[in-house]
Amino acid sequence: MQERARETRRSLLEAAACLFAEHGYAGTSVNDISARSGRTSGSIYFHYSSKEGIALAVVRDGFATWSGLATCYADRTVPPMERLVALSHKIARALAEDSLTRAGARLWAEREAINVRLPDPFVLWTTAVTRLLAQARNHGHLAAHVRPAATARTLVRAFFGFCTLTEALDGPEALSGRVSDWWELTLPALLSGPRPVPAPGRHATPAESVSACGTCEAASPRLESPGSALLATGDA
Repeated sequence: MQERARETRRSLLEAAACLFAEHGYAGTSVNDISARSGRTSGSIYFHYSSKEGIALAVVRDGFATWSGLATCYADRTVPPMERLVALSHKIARALAEDSLTRAGARLWAEREAINVRLPDPFVLWTTAVTRLLAQARNHGHLAAHVRPAATARTLVRAFFGFCTLTEALDGPEALSGRVSDWWELTLPALLSGPRPVPAPGRHATPAESVSACGTCEAASPRLESPGSALLATGDA
């Protein structure tokens, strides 16, 4: 019975996530979730007390998957700025392709219309970026004016704003390719000394290519400097 209950909850969350991602909170009804999931409305209310409860569960489940993405930044064998760029590509891919992540992000953006307090997803990312920037500073890779905590707050907010606007104007499928454009503009302001940035779409030679972390799929060309960051172009 417990396994059946878990399966039911999972099917309800998946159906709700798809609908919330496509139509938003106001544009999705309990009847819609019932129709998409193939479950009765009674079954929905048995597991969740309200539509707000379903939205909260979707957000929590969606943000719970993000900690798995963050494992990429913990690999100390890869230079910190390379990990930061790789992490941003994984986030963009999740926002483009994963329904729970997409629904969580959209519901959080629409939180004022939802009569329940939703968790803040940006604490995790700001902490991760702060640590990476602090490590990069210790390695001598950051410009002298860059303060890790303050810069992390700005980067996280700018990045998610960039992702939101890119999706709104160009569609979610454009996100991964646009991240390289974002880093082309951003990296020179962060790195110490001259750091030429390769043109978008330039393929790395075998000697230049590295895997940013064990779970990242695309190899990327290095900036032309020892210990420098990656400008990931594998998804462009």
